Amino acid sequence: MRQTHQLTAIIEREGDDYVALCPEFDITSQGHTIEEARNNLVEALELFFEVADPSEIQQRLHAEVFITRLEVSIG
Repeated sequence: MRQTHQLTAIIEREGDDYVALCPEFDITSQGHTIEEARNNLVEALELFFEVADPSEIQQRLHAEVFITRLEVSIG
């Protein structure tokens, strides 16, 4: 039976394309649009879970990921 899990995606513009990162597993992908980058990241994660053994999944997992905004003085 297939399970689903909620993971985080951070998507940034890089030049003319977008890069998507899943910080929980440090897996990235890219695409020409935000949606393509997101879909490619989902595919990369699904492939990872298909081939990785449980010990690799546990080793790579960053169980606590916090995303916040920072205020930084410049100059």
